[in-house]
Amino acid sequence: MRDETTTADTPPAQAETQLVWHAVWVTSPNEDRPTDGPATDVSNHADDDVLVLPWWQNPLNFIALGLAALILGVGIGYFVGDKNASPASNEVDVGFLQDMRYHHEQAVDMAFFYLTSVDETHPRLRLFAQEILYAQQLEVGRMIELLRSFGQAEANDTGTAMDWMGMAMPLDEMDGLATEAELDEFAAAEGTEASVIFANLMIDHHRGGVHMAEYVRENGRNDDVRRFADGIVRSQNAEIAEMTAVLEELGG
Repeated sequence: MRDETTTADTPPAQAETQLVWHAVWVTSPNEDRPTDGPATDVSNHADDDVLVLPWWQNPLNFIALGLAALILGVGIGYFVGDKNASPASNEVDVGFLQDMRYHHEQAVDMAFFYLTSVDETHPRLRLFAQEILYAQQLEVGRMIELLRSFGQAEANDTGTAMDWMGMAMPLDEMDGLATEAELDEFAAAEGTEASVIFANLMIDHHRGGVHMAEYVRENGRNDDVRRFADGIVRSQNAEIAEMTAVLEELGG
């Protein structure tokens, strides 16, 4: 008797549902891939049970959109940041800062001379000279900082001052500056006479600075420059009043 073994027919493997995104085949995560039996040729099912997702349901498309938004955001941020790095200003702002730097530097020189070269200084004038020496050097630094932020030259190298006010004149004849003859007289003076000359020169110097600062306060464009000018107007007017009182005391 022949021994026969009956082999049961193996049921066909369950068709796998394929997800297609831009011709990429992905097996559905809800299905178990068969581990036994003949390998299934996915290509045979290319036309069977294929799900093509709309573009808005495709995660790859959202990744691409996200990258595009990131690049756009970086570009906008760079443009805005670069614009903010060069604050808005006009010729009044720039001209004032360049000329006032020169103006301040003469005041610092006169204050330094009064403190170091005059034998008998007046106590209150000595205090004013110290304030001018320190405060106006700090203000010169601030003016340089603002000019750099505008992308402008740090000093007036044209030889002409106050053109931005419609009052063009040689730089060394700027409103309020002491002349060479006045500086020579100051250098030759002694005692009370030196204090009187110093106070008179500094009052005239401050008045010239106030005149310039008042103009830029009204006609400048940059808020920082206008605030800076306003501070000069207030502080130097106060010093003019105090030095005038000292002059009356000295009889000058």
